[in-house]
Amino acid sequence: MGRLLVVIDDEVEKAFRNMVAKIHGFKKGALSKAVEEAIRLWLEKHSK
Repeated sequence: MGRLLVVIDDEVEKAFRNMVAKIHGFKKGALSKAVEEAIRLWLEKHSK
């Protein structure tokens, strides 16, 4: 399993974390799953 260390805008991070919590709750791994989903969608969009 890979690891990424990224730096993003504070407001983007806050909005992302809030949305993840709203959809998945505060379960362990919820943030990682959401980031992976976002990366997969980005790859799909840009691989065409």
